[in-house]
Amino acid sequence: MNVLWICTDQQRFDTLGCMGNPWVYTPNLDRLAAEGVLFENTYAQSPVCAPSRGCFLSGRYPRTCGPRQNGQDIGKDEKLVPKMFADHGYYCGLSGKLHLSACHPDTGRMIEPRIDDGYHEFHWSHHPQSWKDVNNWPANEYSQFLMENCVDYVTPNREDCKYVQVGVDEKWHQTTWCADQAIAFMEKCKTRKKSWLFSFNCFDPHHAFDPPAEYLERYLKILDQIPLPNYEPGELENKTLFQQKDHVGAYNTPGQMPYDEMTDYDHRMITVAYWAMVDLIDKQVGRMLDYLEQSGQKEDTLVIFHSDHGENLGDHGMYLKGPYFYENNVHVPLIISWPGKIPGGRKSKALIELADLAPTICEAAGLPLYEGFQGKSFWKILTGESDLNTHRDSVYSEFYNSNINHRNPLAFTTMVCDGRYKLTKVHGCTQGAEGELYDLQEKPLERYNHYNDPAFTEIKVKMLELLADRMAQTCDPLPTRKSCW
Repeated sequence: MNVLWICTDQQRFDTLGCMGNPWVYTPNLDRLAAEGVLFENTYAQSPVCAPSRGCFLSGRYPRTCGPRQNGQDIGKDEKLVPKMFADHGYYCGLSGKLHLSACHPDTGRMIEPRIDDGYHEFHWSHHPQSWKDVNNWPANEYSQFLMENCVDYVTPNREDCKYVQVGVDEKWHQTTWCADQAIAFMEKCKTRKKSWLFSFNCFDPHHAFDPPAEYLERYLKILDQIPLPNYEPGELENKTLFQQKDHVGAYNTPGQMPYDEMTDYDHRMITVAYWAMVDLIDKQVGRMLDYLEQSGQKEDTLVIFHSDHGENLGDHGMYLKGPYFYENNVHVPLIISWPGKIPGGRKSKALIELADLAPTICEAAGLPLYEGFQGKSFWKILTGESDLNTHRDSVYSEFYNSNINHRNPLAFTTMVCDGRYKLTKVHGCTQGAEGELYDLQEKPLERYNHYNDPAFTEIKVKMLELLADRMAQTCDPLPTRKSCW
């Protein structure tokens, strides 16, 4: 068995044709879904990068594995899935982003610090950046690639929309480079007859919104048909203070993508630029899938596709991400395929957490399940041994002061969703709404907050109890109990 583990950055659930988006061009991911299982209700355990990545790579919740916030280091004793595979003879590699530790150049480090993560090949590029920039990471391998080819990473603003940039050509793009590294790795393992696990972690469609010009071109012809963001003026008045601040400027930074100062043209341009980045990802996924088939490794390879979290994209009057849990923030795509082992052409409505990936991948490979796992394997759903649409009764997500710009007050929020009702609790904040409550069945747009609606009091109490239960269940199972007292 081999594992091709594809994780994009900041990609919403509704950005694939197979998930109902009629605008994007994702034939390869749609093909992967047709050959495997498409999980329609998968949720990240944090709406930001490091906490989510620490969670799904360790199978443990952000509060447990260390990086509760961006800018924290994962616990040095944490055991990651690639390490578990490496310990069982697999050759493991990565291209692109890892982000399990503090990843800003002001740390003084030359590269993101690593624990014993199991990766034998580490083609690291936290994010694309000009190699001429004095703040660029010396160890950014993608930047080294550009420098060796005398190509600079230059992405000027478009003249018609200052919020969208003209990206580098596809040939030199970081997403393409990540796929090149993956294909070279897989070919090397085939030649050496080694079982392998590879993490493809491109930076897109994370902002900045800078697709190659040719990928944006087809959308410009239909720009006036593109829907505007899901936002109703005034809807933030009964929502959290953090959202009201991020409406003025993303990441509570006034002037950074200020929603009310942007035109309909701006909103549509940002949307199609984001989709164009997804289209490029699809193209590179197609290259990797084609290689697996042409090299005779398709039948032996478990392919996983998902993202770490979502993107506001103007919905609810905000861009980027923050301490909130709308569907566009934590509902992510998930496709898993393994021809011959996993019956394909199926769609699952089961509630899945990204924390569940680690035990699922290990069970698929026949590896012993780690005692520290908090996720719950859904391998039997994949094989058809258990009900396709039943896994968890609820999904849980958390945000612990991750955005450094939310200082007064600090942002501590948690969320639980049972598939119909979603409740968010703001902890320790006396300004703005203390929480949010949505009925995803009757009002799926999440515009009206029912948290203080008397008609929802009984549901609110029930969901607060469920949130308390889920928070209690995130208690670290380590160290394991060795006796009855």
